[in-house]
Amino acid sequence: MKNVNARTISLMVTIVFYGILIGGIVYSHVVFFPSYLSALPGSAALTNGPYALHDEFFWTLIHPLAILALIVALVLNWRIPTRRKLIAIPLVLYVIAIIATVLYFVPELRAFHASPSSSVSAADWLARGQRWQHLSWTRGAIMGLAMIPLLLALITPENDRD
Repeated sequence: MKNVNARTISLMVTIVFYGILIGGIVYSHVVFFPSYLSALPGSAALTNGPYALHDEFFWTLIHPLAILALIVALVLNWRIPTRRKLIAIPLVLYVIAIIATVLYFVPELRAFHASPSSSVSAADWLARGQRWQHLSWTRGAIMGLAMIPLLLALITPENDRD
């Protein structure tokens, strides 16, 4: 990597932020969600009360940073067709994941949080929680696989121009 310039640095920064995002996804799905969604409404204590876990700060920080890094990398690498395509793939997948998150995942998380005050049965909460986890693992796997094009973009020579 002789030519470490703004294009390459932008890709490196993007990969770091994207890696942090993937790490957060894995941590949440391995450590937090199995406990949180296993016994609603009682397990909602993990997100309610004075000692509740509030991971919103992490997610509201990492998403804009990762998206901004992807956009900057795309702009700076625009004249390199192979890199452009390889950076666009995770960006498009990210946008789709964000849309799904806004439309389904966040509203369900809000419902899980409010489950102690609902009349939904524990069995129904368990089914919803299991469905949410399965769909979220799928979303996370797609996001994780989208790291591959970014890594390929990083090793793509810059002399691959229009």
